[in-house]
Amino acid sequence: MAWYNEIGAESDVVVSSRIRFARNIAGYPFGKKLNDAGRSEIIDKVTKALAPAGLETIDLAAKNNIDTSALAEKRYISSEFASEKAPHTLLLDESKQTAVMICGEDHVRIAAFSAGLSLKEAYDKAVALDDLLDAGADIAYSESVGYLSQNPTDLGTGMRASLLLHLPATALARQIGAAERGLAKLGVTMRAYFGESGEAYGSLYQISNSVTMGISEEEIIEKLINVAKQLIESERKLRDTLKSDSFARLCDRVMRAKGLLCNAYLMSASEFMGLWSDVRLGVSLGIVEGCDLAALDSLLVSAMPANLIAASSSKADITAAELETLRAKTVRETLAK
Repeated sequence: MAWYNEIGAESDVVVSSRIRFARNIAGYPFGKKLNDAGRSEIIDKVTKALAPAGLETIDLAAKNNIDTSALAEKRYISSEFASEKAPHTLLLDESKQTAVMICGEDHVRIAAFSAGLSLKEAYDKAVALDDLLDAGADIAYSESVGYLSQNPTDLGTGMRASLLLHLPATALARQIGAAERGLAKLGVTMRAYFGESGEAYGSLYQISNSVTMGISEEEIIEKLINVAKQLIESERKLRDTLKSDSFARLCDRVMRAKGLLCNAYLMSASEFMGLWSDVRLGVSLGIVEGCDLAALDSLLVSAMPANLIAASSSKADITAAELETLRAKTVRETLAK
């Protein structure tokens, strides 16, 4: 089951975990210096190396802009990869929990996802593919540096561990800036998942390691888990303070948001994210009943523009008002199940 349809550990705060490996094939230029013939060769080598995993091959050149954007909204590919014109390919497993981008910013990017605070689970899935790749292809590697990449921040382990966090109480307490500065000193980057950090739609933030050299993969994961536990503890304390200091106002805010989510006829993306955040907070605090986090979190994909259009019967020339109508309908139907 896809990461956005499941609930995992510490799910009241941690939406999902992701591990990403950046790898390159020895003997080929990096990035834009790689020509189409080289791209085709790499696609063939990587596809064959990973064949035992039984991944589905998705030729993105044959996909339209809506379909590729929908994949980006699901986090399987980057927005840059979605708009790439030169030969490039996506490999996706049946469970939709691992994805491999071939011929993007790096020759290969392996990503594994899992719900909640479960970096080790995601790591195991990513390593399984990385081992197949290492056995079936000659990977660019230096004994002194580690894995090679055109991106200096991917040298060494080439691993990026990240967590998607819901921090509404931290945002309301205006403590996001302090958290960002504190994490930066620890080699951890914090950024808004939607929008800018000063105005993160849905109070969703992603934290990830900013250092990949001079540290092992296991140390990266342990550090991020420890940082996450501190953020979880802080967020929960702030939620308790909200609940004790102004329970009636909090209930009113949450229930108004639920009323709009369940009954609105038009809904913009930014309005949806704000309401979604309030209702998710209400569910986590036991204020909202009859609504589960799995249904809410699935809307992080199904209520996004490209996925709305891809799922609709008419994909051509949809207006802004029609998109808002479609979003509101999707939200209503999802929460009514």
